[in-house]
Amino acid sequence: MGIPEKNIYIEKQSGKDFDRPQYKKLLRKLKKDDLLYIKSIDRLGRNYAEILEQWRFLTKEKGIDIAVLDMPLLDTRRGKDLLGAFLSDIVLQVLSFVAENERANIRQRQAEGIAAAKAKGVRFGRPPEPLPENFPSVYRRWKKGEITGTAAAKECKMPLSTFRYRAEIYRKGKLL
Repeated sequence: MGIPEKNIYIEKQSGKDFDRPQYKKLLRKLKKDDLLYIKSIDRLGRNYAEILEQWRFLTKEKGIDIAVLDMPLLDTRRGKDLLGAFLSDIVLQVLSFVAENERANIRQRQAEGIAAAKAKGVRFGRPPEPLPENFPSVYRRWKKGEITGTAAAKECKMPLSTFRYRAEIYRKGKLL
């Protein structure tokens, strides 16, 4: 499209909302009568109502034109008459709905994938650190009330919350 590199904004963050650094930076740079190219409407956002709100903000309040590259019907430079605006609005609403629906599908598939992996015994997150060598003896003293949880955690060189969490796992392991 012959757009200078400095005028290209690439967002690494999800399009679930418009609270994105590159999008905010773009908004600050846009001036009346600028032309904004968007690769695809789902690159603008994934929330139906917010896409429509942002589209109207950009075109009406900011006074810019928008051209969606993969959907030529969504080009505000064309069809400035009532029929053109009507067609643009219909296409925008349909595509915004599709974008939000796709986001919902992605989240559903992600949740299903996570559930299936957990059912197979896959563990998420980083593996736990091994317990310090002194943990069993410190744990016993703590359980007997000889030392406080804070003192026990300090002896094991871990935060109190971690000590309590690991103590509960240790206790359950001892019962098995």
